[in-house]
Amino acid sequence: MKVIQLYKSENQLIKKAIKEHRDAQRQLYTRYSPKMLGVCRRYIKDVHYAEEVMLTGFLKVFTNLSKFKFEGSFEGWIRRIMINESISFLRKEKQVLFTEEIMNYSEESWNNINVELEVNQIQELIDGLPVGYRTVFVLYAIEGYKHGEIAKTLGISESTSKTQLFKARKMLQQKLNLQNKSNHGTIKI
Repeated sequence: MKVIQLYKSENQLIKKAIKEHRDAQRQLYTRYSPKMLGVCRRYIKDVHYAEEVMLTGFLKVFTNLSKFKFEGSFEGWIRRIMINESISFLRKEKQVLFTEEIMNYSEESWNNINVELEVNQIQELIDGLPVGYRTVFVLYAIEGYKHGEIAKTLGISESTSKTQLFKARKMLQQKLNLQNKSNHGTIKI
């Protein structure tokens, strides 16, 4: 029963926010801003810029709220806006560079590392990737996009998307190996 009431109350909240009820908009912002900052942060290293992008994203959310069709997840709809805003920011800042190389890659080389890391350590490793690698990696590995969707979103070919992912994984693997060696085979937690 609570799940149905929560769903109904969210829909009612959205409908009020469409009518520009400030309290409803504030409640939606309060509910989703922590997650959406996390989404923006995955793409943008600097937390201040990530916050700025999130705020711009929420402005778009509230401006276009009447376009939400109440089909599917509202959170997913907001997430898509935040991803697009993050990518737009990276493009505007000319930080995204994609290399187009044909490479043979295998999934096996990525899966042979057994490391326990905390979330902030993982984020630091991802932050260390070049922007193009990081963007494709996050879209694929975290957001669950397919290479065709990534290619369309970023305006690149599917093979470029696959190459960027391969290079990102390879670089992360090298960083993890280095971290393991510097910690004498153990990870400090």
